[in-house]
Amino acid sequence: MAALNGAVENGQPDRKVPPLPRPLRGLEVKYTKIFINNEWHESTSGKKFPTYNPSTLEKICDIEEGDKTLETMDTGKPFLQAYFIDLEGCIKTLRYYAGWADKIQGRTIPVDDNFVCFTRHEPMGVCGAITPWNFPLLMLVWKMAPALCCGNTLVIKPAEQAPLTSLYIGSLVKEVGFPPGVVNIVPGYGPTAGAAISTHHSIDKIAFTGSTKVGKLIKEAASKSNLKRVTLELGGKNPCIVCADADLDLAVECAHQGVFFNQGQCCTAASRVFVEEQIYPEFVKRSVEYAKKRLVGDPFDARTEQGPQIDQNQFDKILELIESGKKEGAKLECGGLAIEDRGLFIKPTVFSEVTDNMRIAKEEIFGPVQPIMKFKSIEEVIRRANSTEYGLTAAVFTKNLDRALTLASALQSGTVWINCYNALYAQAPFGGFKMSGNGRELGEYALAEYTEVKTVTIKLSQKSP
Repeated sequence: MAALNGAVENGQPDRKVPPLPRPLRGLEVKYTKIFINNEWHESTSGKKFPTYNPSTLEKICDIEEGDKTLETMDTGKPFLQAYFIDLEGCIKTLRYYAGWADKIQGRTIPVDDNFVCFTRHEPMGVCGAITPWNFPLLMLVWKMAPALCCGNTLVIKPAEQAPLTSLYIGSLVKEVGFPPGVVNIVPGYGPTAGAAISTHHSIDKIAFTGSTKVGKLIKEAASKSNLKRVTLELGGKNPCIVCADADLDLAVECAHQGVFFNQGQCCTAASRVFVEEQIYPEFVKRSVEYAKKRLVGDPFDARTEQGPQIDQNQFDKILELIESGKKEGAKLECGGLAIEDRGLFIKPTVFSEVTDNMRIAKEEIFGPVQPIMKFKSIEEVIRRANSTEYGLTAAVFTKNLDRALTLASALQSGTVWINCYNALYAQAPFGGFKMSGNGRELGEYALAEYTEVKTVTIKLSQKSP
């Protein structure tokens, strides 16, 4: 997801950092089983599934398959990003919702004289959380923290591509003294373990982060079972609008980080960059310079800015979309190829002369590919930015406050950033319009997704004087 919870703005930590931590290589993976009632269990079917290191394509270990600080090794993301962005975002989110635990309250409502009426906000019960592979730990915490502070219990199904940090959380849950059964972690595949959570009549709510295609299946399954509540944080094809009066250095850097951060594997990725025609050639030139300098390599190396893609399927999909951009007439400015002597690495890729009908302008690429388009007027760019089934995030770069607020109002998007990108905070709600999802995560708004409101009305024996 989405991503950073206040730990980053413009793709970099938003504070002075202490001396850089040193990653641990060759970690022993201790937790590979299913975590239920504070105990580790083998699957009843006896099935296991492998998880791989995308940097080397070597198998890390086998995980017990559930049926009806390991992040860098498991996902390939650069260690410093995992440490300063993902982990710090988790800590901030947990601290934020810990503060809400004793502040969730209802209201007293004035009604007729001889009645007293008030509301209670009560836990929903058992909540299912199905989390993605791009931010496995952070997305788990985005769901776990508000669910627990509202008094619910959890069944978590981590993405099969990257389950290790979620399983490690199980060991911490037991270590700090959570009662058995409050947090349960069931690794497995979507069509089996994920489907079981979506259809189970004893699960009262589902929170899912992932693709729009799978989100539709989850909502359909939930409606056919017990009409369980569903929140969905889904895909995006996010417009990044750069006006001619923008601070060009800032806009180029933010657009670059906005699309290439986390190997481009972000639902918030700036994957449609609209640049006003007066500055278009210079913006493209500087964007290519940034992309060519981006260091791709070993995610445990502190200098690395970009690691491998998560798995072979994602790797192949990205390369196929790059080929479609070439065939459909976009101008390949740089990149466009895999790095063949390593794992699942793709060179940072920039396309110019991209038009709205091209696949790279319409489909969620989820990879290190920057399509740059040209626009002439504010009215035109609003129409084109909104002409998508998605509506997750958007960004605007301009020094004109009136123009910024006009665009922020007109864009059909759950989040609009002005002169920044990926500025996400635990206190501020996050979610999408249209087919980018339902409901909100983070902030006070997320609490409504994990409680039921009960109205209590009491008739008094006599009217108030």
